[in-house]
Amino acid sequence: MDIDHQLCYRVMEGDKKAYELLFEKFYPELCAYACQWVSPADAENVVQDIMLWIWLHHKDLHIENSVRTYLFAATRNRCMTLVSRGQMKQKIVSALHKSMEEQFESPDFYSLGDLVVRLEAALEALPESYKEAFVQHRFNNKSYKEIASELGVSPKTVEYRISQAIKLLRVHLKDYAPLLVFLLGDLCC
Repeated sequence: MDIDHQLCYRVMEGDKKAYELLFEKFYPELCAYACQWVSPADAENVVQDIMLWIWLHHKDLHIENSVRTYLFAATRNRCMTLVSRGQMKQKIVSALHKSMEEQFESPDFYSLGDLVVRLEAALEALPESYKEAFVQHRFNNKSYKEIASELGVSPKTVEYRISQAIKLLRVHLKDYAPLLVFLLGDLCC
């Protein structure tokens, strides 16, 4: 068993010192690797998120092959997700701006401040379980599985809560559909 697997095994047993050693060993390399796709600040966030996930899920961690391969693949995948989200938002913003340019320039068009107030009110009106799942997913970029683990429910329950939250928010914010498309994704689609 190589040193990386030994460290990983100790991490799975809850050894904080082993986790710190694993973190220190791979953090700089993973950040440099992530910089191929994202900014240095985003690279650090991606790697920190991965390493935090490893610690939070150390009991369930199963790495079949090389620890190095696992960490680099996780880093690449998170970077690709971040890049694709950014590209998609940019495409939506560009398309929306082109199609609604006249409305954006109109003084009668919805102000962003008004939208924020209405969005906050609509979120507060949601049942707490719906709101918590929705906010964790949409604003904190957590997966259904991560949210389910934190809340002690199944991923299907999280999926249901988020879909119900979206339905309720669509009703409350129907007048703001054009702006919400690029701010919150499929909320109004």
